[in-house]
Amino acid sequence: EVNIKELQVIPANMEMANLTKKVKLNFKVLGKKYGKQMKEIAEATAKLSNKEIAELEQNGIYILNLPGGEVQLTTDDVEIITEDMPGWLTANEGKLTVALDITVTDELLKEGIARELVNRIQNIRKQNGYEITDRITVEIEKRDEINDAVTEFSNYISSQTLAAGISLVDKLEDGIELDFDEYMVKVKVEKTR
Repeated sequence: EVNIKELQVIPANMEMANLTKKVKLNFKVLGKKYGKQMKEIAEATAKLSNKEIAELEQNGIYILNLPGGEVQLTTDDVEIITEDMPGWLTANEGKLTVALDITVTDELLKEGIARELVNRIQNIRKQNGYEITDRITVEIEKRDEINDAVTEFSNYISSQTLAAGISLVDKLEDGIELDFDEYMVKVKVEKTR
């Protein structure tokens, strides 16, 4: 569904490199409990380490020993957020944090192009009124941006689209132009006889 290659489940107490957590105070709730100490609480929570925040997450409570007196922070008093790291996107839901490595390697880029070509070729099949079992041939006009992807993933593209063959050609006189945001790709799809 989301094209994830690998999933790692990491225990909450395990430190993850570059993962920075912060505590966001619920001033409405804490203000009622500790009104005069709010400035102190805000300063102290801003300095909490990842380890201390993990302790709050696991135990549901963390004690702050402040000059104005002891403060018991609970998970109801705060929202624990994970800051985005370079090359990662993060999201939180309660105690759960999801971090996605969004680094696009050359291999992932090629695979993404191949998947997009499959999607577009399937749409062309549909537009042409081909049956689901009809075999096709596919010609794709050469472009530096896609040539390697088509070559490396030709078997995948063929199997997904029921193409008897996929060929890269220097020039296509006819065919359909597909907009790939930064460039156009010309494709010709025909039913095999």
